[in-house]
Amino acid sequence: MVRLSPPRFEGSLRLEDGRHLGYAEFGPVSGRPLLWFHGTPGACRQIAPATREACWRRGIRLISVERPGIGASTPHAYGAVVEFAHDIEQLTRALGVESFAIVGLSGGGPYTLACAHEMPDRVHGVVVLGGVAPSVGSEAPVGGAVSITPTMGPLVAWIRRPLGAGMRGLVFALRPLADEVTDLFLQLLPPGDALVFADPATRSMFHEDLLHGSRSRMEALLFDVMLFGRPWGFALRDVRTQAHFFYGDADNVVPAAHGEHMAQILPDAHFRLRPGEGHLGGLGATDEILDVLFGREEEGSLPVGLPR
Repeated sequence: MVRLSPPRFEGSLRLEDGRHLGYAEFGPVSGRPLLWFHGTPGACRQIAPATREACWRRGIRLISVERPGIGASTPHAYGAVVEFAHDIEQLTRALGVESFAIVGLSGGGPYTLACAHEMPDRVHGVVVLGGVAPSVGSEAPVGGAVSITPTMGPLVAWIRRPLGAGMRGLVFALRPLADEVTDLFLQLLPPGDALVFADPATRSMFHEDLLHGSRSRMEALLFDVMLFGRPWGFALRDVRTQAHFFYGDADNVVPAAHGEHMAQILPDAHFRLRPGEGHLGGLGATDEILDVLFGREEEGSLPVGLPR
């Protein structure tokens, strides 16, 4: 397994209701704050190797947050996606972070937009990488994998505890066959995603994140399925924060048309279609993401610090 640059810090915050919210930090503590919401499935180490390095080079304090039911985050069933924003408000206040940007990958997209909606004076920009769109209501597009969540959600809610335990057991049972299982999984994805996993460091990152995140629980994926099949608790048209949507034109998980649909609804949004990329292609867009959120990196700039 390729050795990856570790988080500068990894732990959890005790929330007002007694739950814990897990998170990890990459880059200098004095850097410009960027929250990162992982995909479905995923945990706090789902940060591309190039992004980990860029945080130090560009002075970005990246805070990767685990949703309830994975890693160090206590399982918890929200009533709607929007409720996650209250936990993020507590986390950022505790960390002394006043203004910040957010990136959400795949299943992290709805939570990114929820935080932008709930904290418009604090969230100065967001990037959604292949994020899922609403599946119900007037703002929902047609088709896509997420369209089945309204049907699956109630069933998942009924069996989520034994299913989560079974998934966790399966992950650890297949640990010695991680590469073989990854290759089988890639057969379901477009060629663009195969290129992402062709990088040994990125492949190692996904293995590390899944194994580390599921060490004690693995229900976050199931909570996502439950919530994506319900109203999110806010309207896309009311999100005033500037948003950038990055989608691959070969994405067979979340159609690029869904990202374009959401970008057309938001008052201040920009849609970027990435040729030849699949669902995870945005993980290779580190500098583009940081450029739209913090400004273009100046050539010849010096590193702001070194990992401790």
